[in-house]
Amino acid sequence: MKRYWFALLTLVLATPWATAGAPLPLVTRLQIPLPGRPTRFDYQTQDVPLGRLFISHMGDGTVLVFDTRTDRVIANLKGFPGDTGITAVPSINRVYVSVTGTWLRRALGEGQIAVLDAKTLKLIARVPAGMFPDGSAYVPPLHRLYVSDEFGGTETVIDTQTNRRIATIPLGGSAGMSAYDSVSGTVFVNVQSRRRLDAINPQTDRITEQIPLPMVCDHNHGLLLYPSQRLAFIACDHNARLLVMNLHNMQVTEVHRVGRDPDVLAIDLKRKQLYVASESGVVSVFHIIKNGLRKLGHGYAGDDAHSIAVDPSTGLVYLPIEDLHGKPVLKIMRYQITDSTGSK
Repeated sequence: MKRYWFALLTLVLATPWATAGAPLPLVTRLQIPLPGRPTRFDYQTQDVPLGRLFISHMGDGTVLVFDTRTDRVIANLKGFPGDTGITAVPSINRVYVSVTGTWLRRALGEGQIAVLDAKTLKLIARVPAGMFPDGSAYVPPLHRLYVSDEFGGTETVIDTQTNRRIATIPLGGSAGMSAYDSVSGTVFVNVQSRRRLDAINPQTDRITEQIPLPMVCDHNHGLLLYPSQRLAFIACDHNARLLVMNLHNMQVTEVHRVGRDPDVLAIDLKRKQLYVASESGVVSVFHIIKNGLRKLGHGYAGDDAHSIAVDPSTGLVYLPIEDLHGKPVLKIMRYQITDSTGSK
C-alpha cells in the first residue's frame, strides 16, 4: 500500500498541470442550422457506411439524423424524451438510443433503449433499461449491448438478437460510461460515485475486477478505449481532469487538465488524435503517442459544446451547439495547426 501511494504521489508531481499553451487547433468549416429549440444536446454516433450522424437532442426528445456526405439534416425523429446516449452498430444496421423519459418515469425505473433501423429510421423495439440509461457499448461476439444505468447504479445487458433485457448487474454506485475492450473481451464501466473502474466478463456478466482510481480524479464519468495501444482515457467531470490508464497493468500513467466539466471523448484513429469536449464549451485536443498523450491545444468551441464526434475518413469534427443567437446549430470543424500568433 505504501508503494502504491508513493507511486501516486510521484505521478501527480510529475504530471504537467498548466492549462496555458497552444490555442484550439480547430477551424470552423460550416455551421448548419438544426431543427428544434435551443435546448440540450447529448451524445452522437456515426454510421460510416451510410454516411449518417445520429445526434441526441435531449432537450427536445428527438434524434437528429445528419448526412455527412451532403451536409444536411435528413430527419428529425420524435418520441425519445430525455434521450442521452446513442450507439450505432453498422454491422447489424441498428442504432440504440437511451431514453430516460420524464422525471416521473425515471423515478419509476421506466427508462428504455429504443432500437432503430439505421437505414429506414423506423422504430423496431423499446427495451426496459432501468432508471436513467446513459452510455452503451456493443459486444459483437455475443450480440449484446451493455448500458450504464446512471441513477440506478447498475449495468443493463440487452440481447440485440431478441431485443430483450437479459441481465442487470449491480455496481454499488452511480454508473458513468461503458466501453468494450475487443482485445481482452472485457466490458469496462466507470463507477463514478465510487472513483472506480469495474471490469465485467460478458461471458458470465460478472464483475471480475474493481480498479480504484487516484484521488486526483473526482467523478470519473467519460470513458474511451484505444484497445490496439492498450490505453484507456477517463474524464473526471467534477475537477476537469483526464486520466490515461495502461490496460496491461491497469495503472494510471498520466493526468491532464481539460475544460471544466469534461463529458464526451472522441478519437480520430487515422490521425491518432483524442478530443475531449466539456460542458464549459472548451475542447482539448491531444496527439496519441506511445503509451500516452501530447497536448496539441485547447480552446472555447461554443456554448455547452460538450458533445463531439469525429468522422474517421475525413477527420471532420462535429459539435452540436445548443444556442447560437437563439438557434441550435451543428458546428463542423477541421484540424489545423497554428503557430503561437494564431497564423496558419
